Amino acid sequence: MKRIILTYTLAFSLLSAYAGEGGSPPLKNTDKSLLIDYVDPFIGTTNFGTTNPGAICPNGMMSVVPFNVMGSSENTYDKDARWWSTPYEYTNCFFTGYAHVNLSGVGCPELGSLLLMPTTGELNVDYKEYGSKYKDEQASPGYYSNYLTKYNVKTEVSATPRSGIARFTFPKGKSHILLNLGEGLTNESGAMLRRVSDCEVEGVKLLGTFCYNPQAVFPIYFVLRVKKNPSATGYWKKQRPMMGVEAEWDKDQGKYKLYTRYGKEIAGDDIGTYFSFDTEEGEQVEVQMGVSFVSVENARLNLDREQAGKDFEKIHAEARSKWNDDLSRITVEGGTDAQKTVFYTALYHLLIHPNILQDVNGEYPAMESDKILTTKGDRYTVFSLWDTYRNVHQLLTLVYPERQMEMVRTMLDMYREHEWLPKWELYGRETLTMEGDPSIPVIVDTWMKGLRDFDVDLAYEAMYKSATLPGAENLMRPDNDDYMSKGYVPLREQYDNSVSHALEYYIADFALSRFADALGKKKDAEMFYKRSLGYKHYYSKGFGTFRPILPDGTFYSPFNPRQGENFEPNPGFHEGNSWNYTFYVPHDVYGLAKLMGGKKPFIDKLQMVFDEGLYDPANEPDIAYAHLFSYFKGEEWRTQKETQRLLDKYFTTKPDGIPGNDDTGTMSSWAIFNMIGFYPDCPGLPEYTLTTPVFNKVTIRLDPKWYKENELVIETNRTQPGTLYIDKVLLDGKKFNKYHITHDELVHGKYLKFDLK
Repeated sequence: MKRIILTYTLAFSLLSAYAGEGGSPPLKNTDKSLLIDYVDPFIGTTNFGTTNPGAICPNGMMSVVPFNVMGSSENTYDKDARWWSTPYEYTNCFFTGYAHVNLSGVGCPELGSLLLMPTTGELNVDYKEYGSKYKDEQASPGYYSNYLTKYNVKTEVSATPRSGIARFTFPKGKSHILLNLGEGLTNESGAMLRRVSDCEVEGVKLLGTFCYNPQAVFPIYFVLRVKKNPSATGYWKKQRPMMGVEAEWDKDQGKYKLYTRYGKEIAGDDIGTYFSFDTEEGEQVEVQMGVSFVSVENARLNLDREQAGKDFEKIHAEARSKWNDDLSRITVEGGTDAQKTVFYTALYHLLIHPNILQDVNGEYPAMESDKILTTKGDRYTVFSLWDTYRNVHQLLTLVYPERQMEMVRTMLDMYREHEWLPKWELYGRETLTMEGDPSIPVIVDTWMKGLRDFDVDLAYEAMYKSATLPGAENLMRPDNDDYMSKGYVPLREQYDNSVSHALEYYIADFALSRFADALGKKKDAEMFYKRSLGYKHYYSKGFGTFRPILPDGTFYSPFNPRQGENFEPNPGFHEGNSWNYTFYVPHDVYGLAKLMGGKKPFIDKLQMVFDEGLYDPANEPDIAYAHLFSYFKGEEWRTQKETQRLLDKYFTTKPDGIPGNDDTGTMSSWAIFNMIGFYPDCPGLPEYTLTTPVFNKVTIRLDPKWYKENELVIETNRTQPGTLYIDKVLLDGKKFNKYHITHDELVHGKYLKFDLK
């Protein structure tokens, strides 16, 4: 998703000039003895990448992230944090706490709440005043640290799968730890707090309305403990203007007062709690937080089970170990340190989402329900499927099949609970963000690659339902009536994204046709395959692109195929222009080429997209464009050239080193695949297009439960540094005369060798 870009650009330009005042460049680790030492979590934290450098375990429920997007009296751009889609922006400089449970790489604001902030001196609970500039940022998998210049406090955080831990090193004097429940990225500000003891509080915070969808609201439960007895504790509540209550107005400060002492429990909007201490110079105070989406009791259980008997160093070491083990599924040799940093940071970003949802006792909130159910395996959440169906799940299937299998089972359990497969699911709520029917290609692709340990009949039932139900009853395809009767979706409202909708349906129906055929459902397979070719309706010979169609069957006018390239509203297309979508027919490349007049016009037009800057590296529909050249004999070199050029240009070790929203690992997956030498350009089809690897040797550790071989080795023979083009390919020592390789050929081949020229 590429939302709120125009407003974000304004704030970025205002804030970037002030980045150097309070911050400093992150400290780099030059000792790369472990794979995690190649990960730089600051990559993608600006240029709309919306990643963050916070602490998290692989696919963990908990993430602890520095929050620096709050409006304040010290920030140049004084704007509500709910306007941002990320808790952290590299060019910002004003820290207001650590957010617990966050999203990575998304384009809409949500979560980023439960803000934990250390301060010193006189107690101040106004977030526009208590924040601090910072320096000496450090980040690595499972760890983040900075130094607050206003308070002379060093802050450090780490995480377990379901809990977070912070360590604050205070100076001598009055010190405080604040928990702000009113602010964050979510539109919701309501919460409840209960004091359990002087050192512990529990409560619940409301989250939701992701991408401005009011139906997607849900609670997060928490337990927070400080590991030092405080000298004082209290609550606060930000007061709103009240008629006839002059005593609440502070005329000198020009604002309403805040309550700082209040009973045993408190509930409402904009509330918080504080713990005050008398600290010695260099004294460290640890703070623990457990979370759950089921109950306060489960939040406490998660915290107790995962942190009992452990201090900060132990938790940090365990997080590092988890990350290093996961990253070691792929080892690379050759290439530069910079390329390895890009690669392993991308692999790190891949493994942030989806996240486990179940507590340590297996309980989780059922999909779109108030029921609490129990799972024996892993229940996942955060399915950004419009993005991830293109490459994330294909990479998980290859390298982390045990997780991909659990994700498919989760998707089918969502159907059992809600009667629909997910589109863009978030903590048990369907946000209905973006378009299409993206669960279908994910499940089909997984099954086609041999991961079949799920209820296949139920999967087909769920897919058939969304593909055939009338639009008025269809959550996935609300315009299915037109699609089924006409073969396309006409433009009925100026900005209804009709072409984008239909192109997504075509891909889903192609995958479904293959699934139906494999299951022996020949009539269904024929029907869905015929539907998948309906894209031809949209092709305008006059423009040589796809073009919206009006209800009377005529093309929309006036039409400009470049409209939408700057994310302005564009009839028929979502977040892009016609050029970003015209080649998005991965299941029928030859049919599209025939529409365009054959091989040469197709190749010339596709090359023009790259040469004239019409390709958007951060827009999902066109990210596989470079691989389409390889469908035509003699043109494969263009794929090799363009993928390397795009890697070099858009994926770097700098904070802006991802070309736009990472989209929960989608852009990172594009980089990973292309760096190792192949890419799954057609979702649902168990094949890959070959391209030039970046490294001399890549070893992928395969899971023997799912693949009979223990590893896949990809080796590249370069005649000289910088050699770009493939001369020949060998599979297990035998010449391989194709530029497309099936999944079975790849995982059973054991050894793939590229000779470059």
